[in-house]
Amino acid sequence: MTTAQLYNELNYVNHSREKRLHYANLILANPDLFPKLLDILFRVDDKISVRAAWVFEYMCNQNIEVIIPYLDTFTANMRQVHLDPAVRPVAKICELLAVAYTSKENNKIKHALTDKHKERIIETCFDYMINDEKIAPKAYSMNALFLLGKDYDWVYPELALILERDFQMQSSGFKARARHILKKLKKVVIK
Repeated sequence: MTTAQLYNELNYVNHSREKRLHYANLILANPDLFPKLLDILFRVDDKISVRAAWVFEYMCNQNIEVIIPYLDTFTANMRQVHLDPAVRPVAKICELLAVAYTSKENNKIKHALTDKHKERIIETCFDYMINDEKIAPKAYSMNALFLLGKDYDWVYPELALILERDFQMQSSGFKARARHILKKLKKVVIK
């Protein structure tokens, strides 16, 4: 399947779990389509890029290790994603990477995620926190920053500052997640 054919196929992806799962499984079964999907995902001004982001998130949700050969491409380009429905899956993938990296179980992400990748994820997540994004990308970013932040002495103070500063102006969903993360931050700082 060419990139153009995949692009046309993505027209059939919608909000339904069924469609996203179908196309995620199609690409997982055909690894040669991965770079083509990423190419479409990073056409950031194209509405079809949103559908590519949805499919890529589903793939990573099923098996985060599928991203390993594409970590450089993904982390180098994710900052460019700006359409709201595409930002959420990108933030979710950042959280999935952080969860896998900090997991107690040994996995391939722990060995594949470099300092450069982590720095790009942290930078992007902070952008999501300070920009006018919806609650989901902010919530995923908070968690990713908390998880990856233990390796960087500047992340926790910055995260706490943003959460406390924005607390009163945000939605109840943001407040609930922020309260949870701030409580965890206080435990880490006290230790």
